[in-house]
Amino acid sequence: MSGSGQSFVIELVGKEDLMNAIALNSAVFNVARILGPAIAGLVMALTGIATCFFANSISFAAVLVGLILIRPISVNISKVRNIGIFEDMKDGFAYIRQNDIIMKTLLKTAIVGTFAMNFSVLVPVFSSVILKQQETGFGFLMSFMGIGSLVGAMIVAILSRSGPKSYVLGRFPVVLAAMLILTGFTNVYILTGLCLAAAGFLFVTFSSTANSTIQLNTKDEYRGRVMSIYALVFGGSVPIGNLYAGTITNHFGPRIGFAACGAIIIVLFAILYVTGKMRKNKPGRSMPGQ
Repeated sequence: MSGSGQSFVIELVGKEDLMNAIALNSAVFNVARILGPAIAGLVMALTGIATCFFANSISFAAVLVGLILIRPISVNISKVRNIGIFEDMKDGFAYIRQNDIIMKTLLKTAIVGTFAMNFSVLVPVFSSVILKQQETGFGFLMSFMGIGSLVGAMIVAILSRSGPKSYVLGRFPVVLAAMLILTGFTNVYILTGLCLAAAGFLFVTFSSTANSTIQLNTKDEYRGRVMSIYALVFGGSVPIGNLYAGTITNHFGPRIGFAACGAIIIVLFAILYVTGKMRKNKPGRSMPGQ
């Protein structure tokens, strides 16, 4: 979903149910993103590639019906100054820089979105080269991820009333990175599937929590601009990660491809942790809460 779509959620459900709606929206987005290749793999194995494209085109009818049925509620938003687009963007970036929670969450989202979500590049090669599987085997591997993602999304939705948890943003990406490394060294099909299920669970739990954290800490008049940046760093960085994972996999194999994605996440989060500590301990400067 685009940044404008993300910021529109509050106009559908109101502030009270915002986090629950964000969790469910994130669930639908990420589960569909992961289950799509799984279903496509099965359909290709059974009926061919042409049927996949036809079924995909028909599926957009559900989107059109959903858009027709939307009935937004009114939201009171402070009037924004009538300034130029570049000044508007500058104002949005300045707001993000001044909000420590939003800034840190966006940085973490950029790292995870770039280097963790490369399953469409890594899993097909790993399935074929290491596990010796065909389209059906690949499809079931992605289904494992879908199950893990769905469980993670549902847990976030159920626990949404208590608010987003900071430890999910700080610790889950490191565990996800370790799971990626472990996946690269599996040889048994079922173990690979279980690792991918755990990775899906961790990824969706993190992304849902990050989305909720940003929206709940953003003023209404800035939500559209902030969520546009969120959409950019979350989805727009995927091609960069795909290039990184694909290049390493092409030269060193899928095992090293998985390990390299996990390793760089750990390194970058370690850098964020160290620089955060240094800024906190800097004399004469106090940082806002995590």
